[in-house]
Amino acid sequence: MKTSAARDTWVSYGRNSVGSGPTRTFFWDWYQRAGHGLELLGDVTNRAVVELGSGAGKQAAALARTQAPARVAAVDSSSAQHGRARELHADLTKLEMVHADAAAYLQQHPGAFNVCYSVFGAIDFTDPHTLLPAISTALAPDGLLVFSTLGHFHTGHPAETDARPTNIPVRQPDGTKGTLTRWVLNIPVWTKLLEEAGFETPETLTVNDPGTDGRPPIATNIFRARRSN
Repeated sequence: MKTSAARDTWVSYGRNSVGSGPTRTFFWDWYQRAGHGLELLGDVTNRAVVELGSGAGKQAAALARTQAPARVAAVDSSSAQHGRARELHADLTKLEMVHADAAAYLQQHPGAFNVCYSVFGAIDFTDPHTLLPAISTALAPDGLLVFSTLGHFHTGHPAETDARPTNIPVRQPDGTKGTLTRWVLNIPVWTKLLEEAGFETPETLTVNDPGTDGRPPIATNIFRARRSN
């Protein structure tokens, strides 16, 4: 289901996160400044790549600019983010901005992609029992999934030990308070969900950032998993 402009939680967030120009950098960590980069995706030359929850398209644009993919589909359900992405990256012919629900889009494109990734994107905000099988469906045999997600809550509380979401308080575009459903799960839970969805046991990496300027320490967990043949 697409998000209407009247209740698009990402309006203010997207406006504040858009940079001043094109970027060629790609990070997986929460503060977008440390650790691994595009190398985790492997060689994407002439490969079909899809990003889930692409926001303003920064990561997808960096990938399209610096690598040689056949195409990159950047999927986001937010009208505001989709509109910004189209304006910012209209010059990239190999980058397709897709305004759609991630799971629904993937289910409509079986075997269409070689690589799927998400940087605190749709995987954080979609029921994994729905999204992970959809990713498996959309990946070609031996296709690769890479995603980064919170290793714990912003408060420092540990990640959930069961596959259950948490309602995170947010401020709506009109200034009122609202909530956003987010899955903050520990590594064993994600591993089990991936295996149940048709992936091999994932490789996991953790990037720890101590935080600065009043921002809290954040641990980012990164998962790399191949679709089982």
